[in-house]
Amino acid sequence: MSVFNPIRVTAVAGGKEFILETGRLANQADGAVWIQCGGTVALVTVCSAPLAVEKDFFPLTVDYSEKMYAAGRIPGNFFRREIGRPSDRETLVSRLIDRPIRPLFAAGFRDEVQVLASVISADQENESDALAITGASTALTISSIPFSGPIAGARVGRIDGEFVLNPTVSEQKRSDINFIIAASKDAVVMVEGEADMVPEEVVSAALAWAQKEMLPLIAAQEELCSKAGKTKMVPAPLRDFSALEKTISDLVLGDVRAAMSEPRKLERRTAKAAVKAKLMAALCAEGSPWGTEPDALKAAPELLAKLEKQVVRRRIRDEGLRIDGRDTKTVRPILIETGALPRTHGSAIFARGETKSLVVTTLGSSTDEQRTDSLTGDSTKKFMLHYNFPPYSVGEVKPVRVSRREIGHGALAEKALRPVLPKDESFPFTLRVVAETMESNGSSSMAAVCGGSLSLMDAGVPISAPVAGVAMGLIREEDDYLILTDILGDEDALGDMDFKIAGTATGVTAVQMDIKIAGIPPEVMGRALAQARAARLHILGEMDKALEAPRRELSPYAPQHLEVEVNPDIIRLIIGPGGKNIKQITAETGASIDINDSGIVSIFAPSQDSLDKAKEMVLYYDQRADLGKNYRGKVKKIMEIGAIVEILPNLEALVHISQLDTARVAKTEDVAQLGQEMEVKVIEINGDKIRASRKAVLMEAKGIPWDPADTARPPRRDGDRDRRDHGRDHGERRGRDRDRR
Repeated sequence: MSVFNPIRVTAVAGGKEFILETGRLANQADGAVWIQCGGTVALVTVCSAPLAVEKDFFPLTVDYSEKMYAAGRIPGNFFRREIGRPSDRETLVSRLIDRPIRPLFAAGFRDEVQVLASVISADQENESDALAITGASTALTISSIPFSGPIAGARVGRIDGEFVLNPTVSEQKRSDINFIIAASKDAVVMVEGEADMVPEEVVSAALAWAQKEMLPLIAAQEELCSKAGKTKMVPAPLRDFSALEKTISDLVLGDVRAAMSEPRKLERRTAKAAVKAKLMAALCAEGSPWGTEPDALKAAPELLAKLEKQVVRRRIRDEGLRIDGRDTKTVRPILIETGALPRTHGSAIFARGETKSLVVTTLGSSTDEQRTDSLTGDSTKKFMLHYNFPPYSVGEVKPVRVSRREIGHGALAEKALRPVLPKDESFPFTLRVVAETMESNGSSSMAAVCGGSLSLMDAGVPISAPVAGVAMGLIREEDDYLILTDILGDEDALGDMDFKIAGTATGVTAVQMDIKIAGIPPEVMGRALAQARAARLHILGEMDKALEAPRRELSPYAPQHLEVEVNPDIIRLIIGPGGKNIKQITAETGASIDINDSGIVSIFAPSQDSLDKAKEMVLYYDQRADLGKNYRGKVKKIMEIGAIVEILPNLEALVHISQLDTARVAKTEDVAQLGQEMEVKVIEINGDKIRASRKAVLMEAKGIPWDPADTARPPRRDGDRDRRDHGRDHGERRGRDRDRR
């Protein structure tokens, strides 16, 4: 038992023990929880503070961070500390925590809330992301902050057809699904993850199974709250504006219906602005009872938005018509153009309704891989998808920056496309896909998936199948659950669910779901997945009309690639002292050279000429001698029985004293000197032993026929001992060279 006397509860979920405790650390926070599974520990804290000036949104901040000391590592940056902007993983996990907890704060609560989750111990087998979701819920549950939890987080995988809760890092490599789930006692409320083209039925079954397996984690939070929970703050009661709400409906209901039936986004925005201006003018007009009530005027825009929501939802329920006139299952018109940019490696424009994405693929070498410093050590990525959402895509003026949303959407699209990429062994290029959102009115991340698939095919990347994605919505009116295909931006804001599903014709590759209501029944989830599959197949059919398969050849502007195999013993020569030789090859050819220990040299070059030159320079260090061929070499060693001549880089031949000249040679030094250049003919190759003759070259130069039999080994004489010494010396030297390598 710790000397700090913490309050601790445990739970077993998926066969693993989880520890939740409070009271040991961060006791001045409103809520602080130590949550542990195996050797992985996250400390999650929550604090709140009243705002001096109330904002028109809930000011929640969630930050997840991984401390390098957790895995016994020192940060690799110059400052050797965790500073600066968070990594992409930290940003993505922060979003995973934020999305399920944000809807659970009490209505009317407007204090600033900060949730900080820090990984302080990592065993590199039990993941910390899902653990942090549960920790955040626990910290909020035991705090005084009005929070309608608890929820729990978990990862679900499937190995050999069996679902696994919270698979380890090594087990995830054998799993064909990898979903992060947040769930309440009654339903799944958030999902994000990837799958290897699994059927929709598997996705639905995995979510339902995981939600039941997570119940012990929710029970543990309730137990800890009963032992250490604080009294909840009671937000100030919301003022009753029902009379104002009726006034607004009487004044502008017809105008709202007309505005929310405008199919085009910009025109609808203009119409909504006009309705708002008309309403505010009426409320502030002389004689209006509301003009002297600042609180009422402040509440009016929110009540107008509520009326817009009611109008849209009731029209869908009663008439089956959506904002743009579609029914609940129709996908917006699709337009596609491939090869749109003349000098990129691959490009595509994908438009669905008023959402349009320009997606570009770039091929690179292994030197272009993304290298990151993480708890599991230095890692590399050969496939990157970056999603951009410039302000002009929605007609706004804002600072240009990479937001959490952009990182999240890019990660989702990357997960969707990753399962269809070729294996590294057959396609060693590094791939970067950039999705530039040109216009947005719903589901721009899924446009990035569709455009990304087309862009990869346009670049000639041999993906195994095209991938498409669609965003599904949900409207719950009493006991009716209305599922909407390919939702608009306004339908996302006014609906109860945002469910993005991407995949091939075979199955699902990525999902992301957020639910704004308490939950949806499993049969509704199944309907949503089935309706999404029908939409996806329709979109894939439209994509097939534009480009039915990857182009057979890479773009002429893409890097040229070649692999050559060399003797592993000469790798050090190709590299050279301090990398001198390989740097020279790179400088002279512009090529990028990668060498593995097996002797496979991978060459990436900007052109065919560059590739050919780089190959020639690499193979210069791995030349083999040809029997009967003349070589100009350099004398490297003088011995009594003859001279050792380097005829090619790292390739030596023995020129016996009897083969040094046409006349008899008494001493090797009479003919050969160290460093002397000498032309010789290869007369024998026996494994890695080569014999050469200067005599044969001299005879050829004089036009004197020479008999190959003359190159036979001479009779044994006293010098044979030296010959044996040379062979032993030569073998020992090669052995020492191998040892040094």
